[in-house]
Amino acid sequence: MNKQPAVYILASKRNGTLYIGVTSDLVKRIWEHKNNFVQGFTKRYNVHHLVWYELHGSMDAAIIREKRLKNWKRKWKLELIESNNPNWQDLYDKIV
Repeated sequence: MNKQPAVYILASKRNGTLYIGVTSDLVKRIWEHKNNFVQGFTKRYNVHHLVWYELHGSMDAAIIREKRLKNWKRKWKLELIESNNPNWQDLYDKIV
């Protein structure tokens, strides 16, 4: 996967703790989360499973989408994940 702006959701487990982020290099950023190179929330709460992502044409569009998703109710986020990934599989292997 080439560098491209993306919004992503990580989870600690099915229906667990969620983290929403934005990046210009999804593969690299998820690898950093999985290997605890990212200090803070995802490391502290063991949030390492890529359960949803969305590619964007520009970083501005990705940032706008990230901010909107962060304002969503938890129920809506769970529905978004399950609409594309009903088994909450870690999608990392599909993007590398």
